[in-house]
Amino acid sequence: MLRRKADSRAVTKRMPERVCLFQGQCYYQLKRACLRRGVLFQDPHFLPSAQSLFYRRCPPPGLTWKRPRELCKDPRLFVDGISSRDLHQGSLGNCWMVAATSCLATEPSLWKQVIPDHKEQEWNPKRPDLYAGIFHFRFWRLGCWTDVVIDDRLPTGQDGALLFCRSGSPREFWSALLEKAYAKLNGCYEALEGGNTAEALVDFTGGVSEPISLDREVLTHHSDQRRALFQTLARAHTRRALITCYIRPAEGEMVESVLDCGLVRGHAYGITAVRKMRLGEQLLGVCGASRVQMVRMRNPWGTTDWTGAWSQGSHQWQQVGRSEREKMGLTVRDVGEFWMEFEDFCHYFTDVVVCRLAERALLWPSSHWREVRCSGEWAATPGKPPGSIPLLSGLSKQEDQRGLTREAERGPKGDRKEDQLGKRQRDGTLWGQRDKAGGGKGGEKIARKEEQESNFRDGLRGMRWDGQVDKNSRCGGCINHRDTFLYNPQFMFEVRGEGDEVLICLQQEDRRIRRREGGGENLPIGFEVLRVEVNRMTRVHCVGEQAASSVYMDSRSVALRVTLGPGRYTLLPTTFQPGSTGRFLLRVFSHSHVHLRELKEDLPPPSIWQCCIPQPCMVTTVHLRRASGLGQPKQTAPDVYAVIRCENDTIRTRIFKQDSNPEFNTKAIFYRRQPDTHVSIELWCRGWLWDTLLGGARLQTGDIERGRSRVIDLQSGQSRSVSRGCIYVETSSSQCLTDL
Repeated sequence: MLRRKADSRAVTKRMPERVCLFQGQCYYQLKRACLRRGVLFQDPHFLPSAQSLFYRRCPPPGLTWKRPRELCKDPRLFVDGISSRDLHQGSLGNCWMVAATSCLATEPSLWKQVIPDHKEQEWNPKRPDLYAGIFHFRFWRLGCWTDVVIDDRLPTGQDGALLFCRSGSPREFWSALLEKAYAKLNGCYEALEGGNTAEALVDFTGGVSEPISLDREVLTHHSDQRRALFQTLARAHTRRALITCYIRPAEGEMVESVLDCGLVRGHAYGITAVRKMRLGEQLLGVCGASRVQMVRMRNPWGTTDWTGAWSQGSHQWQQVGRSEREKMGLTVRDVGEFWMEFEDFCHYFTDVVVCRLAERALLWPSSHWREVRCSGEWAATPGKPPGSIPLLSGLSKQEDQRGLTREAERGPKGDRKEDQLGKRQRDGTLWGQRDKAGGGKGGEKIARKEEQESNFRDGLRGMRWDGQVDKNSRCGGCINHRDTFLYNPQFMFEVRGEGDEVLICLQQEDRRIRRREGGGENLPIGFEVLRVEVNRMTRVHCVGEQAASSVYMDSRSVALRVTLGPGRYTLLPTTFQPGSTGRFLLRVFSHSHVHLRELKEDLPPPSIWQCCIPQPCMVTTVHLRRASGLGQPKQTAPDVYAVIRCENDTIRTRIFKQDSNPEFNTKAIFYRRQPDTHVSIELWCRGWLWDTLLGGARLQTGDIERGRSRVIDLQSGQSRSVSRGCIYVETSSSQCLTDL
């Protein structure tokens, strides 16, 4: 079998990304200093010692640290380029990271970001004096690429072979060196045990990982659901997304146990191709169909264990010659790759992770995601140090951080978090799950969060609250904690298109480096999206319409894809429990331009003429729901829009074309200096030369009218009970602004 390396692809010119230096080490300065002194680099921050390997167990006997020149005569960073064949997992339980690296190796535009200056870092046998024993790699962390410097001393066992990740060629060292840099970033090698592929994919690409749980029973018996999932994966693969998958062990099943078909439970596999094949006549009797959906998988261990249909040596392959295989695209590039029918894939695999890449190009194609991001922090009350509000007593630091998703870590060696991640994804991303009668998405998610809260409370019986979160803090917990929920950081964005798809990703700071001190557990995090007034510019003080809601997981990142109508939205990233502190990154992706900014002020800034004019003393919210009966029978309905006026503020809705019963669903907020004045609503018909007023109404907004829903006649402006030629509106008022 010929080994083919990943071909180079044309890469769109990208916008420059910010690069941070890990531990302040600059690769170029350190290398120049070593070359000037004629010595090989020795990293003072990651010494060749047991502390760099493990923090709980003892190193293996005969452990030594060796440089590549001590392991072979002619070392290379790459041998014949780079491919997923260069990765073989060693004795470390980090197949989640190896699987992600295997996907990375297939895309030159991606691995060149992780391995910068790869030609300059390569050994030059003609100029050995230019080698300084120093390398650097870059990983994406919380919004910026972090440059990690290492020396080339690698841990080896008694037999003189590398202990951990290694290449199929004994002369090739890029995979071992990259693993060492990743271990340094996370504290030590042992810190890489236990993780999920989604985290590594984000660290290697800066993309957004979307975990998808599969309902195997439904997908097996419903071809339409299976077809939709196949199209989703094929479309993602076409757009250069990285895809991994695994089989989540059920209750009582052993991790890394082998199924009868040869697949390994809890082990991360990479998906390297998704294709629909047209089979020849000789295969019609074998497969029973002229077209078959296929996926190509890769095992990071470098072995092909699959024994089902289309496995190595199966009767399906015996019916197809080599030329016919290449013609159909049924090629195997590397050791450890194998093909399987998609129906078999859905029968065995339980979870898929799709890492979608966001193009940050100077010329932005409309088909790609546009990204905006904001950094933030869940912080305690100003004046108190972070983490100084222990709301629960009786919990250890690790237990408090695990929160609602604390489970027995019965996952695979190196994939315990992978197992947990799949269990927490039984939500809207569950492929094949049929909708339950009477349950919409919103109510379904709220019920799920209430169930999570109930489970969390059951696990915390006997605990007591030690403190409170005041309104100046920014760590109010999830929406179940109504008294403190709105104390969280708030971010606002606006959707202008009709039914725009938005991808929201919340990522918390990585805590894996704290494992040595007994910490390192992620906070349970999630977010809520509230639909707010179209002219809101300040923080929200009352929970209104919930537009979207994520699940809460103790994962590094939580993502949600949702379709939103036009309007303004407030996004609240939260921890599950109040009082938990930490940094986070909020990312919003859409196909249109979205402006994301943090809301920090509770009230609008005072006017520069505040000494001459009265200050606002009342806030009024007007919710214009809809209008009806605007068109005449057997006539084309007019193009209408509404105008809401209050004092000097005017809000205009979008135009509803040929709609006699427009659904405005528009909210507006007004900070009023003269509470006795009216709020007026006008409906206009757009014309070729000028617009025509269809009718209007004035609203009284005193205390007696607060929270009242009304039907108002367009001609008289009076409330009425009929539903022809009228508008539906709701108002609410607050007498005192100082309470906000």
